[in-house]
Amino acid sequence: MERDVEYTNSKLTPEKAFQMLKSEGLDITIEQAEEILYFLRIIANIAVLKYLNKTK
Repeated sequence: MERDVEYTNSKLTPEKAFQMLKSEGLDITIEQAEEILYFLRIIANIAVLKYLNKTK
């Protein structure tokens, strides 16, 4: 699945995520690490939106 996500301003790039997950014993590819980061961004955005809606 192709997504135009820019990771240049991000502290956690797919390459860094790949290395972190590999060091924990997970055998994944760079593309899978990119998909994981994309999913985590979606979850984080949902969590922030829910929190902001509760505080209103």
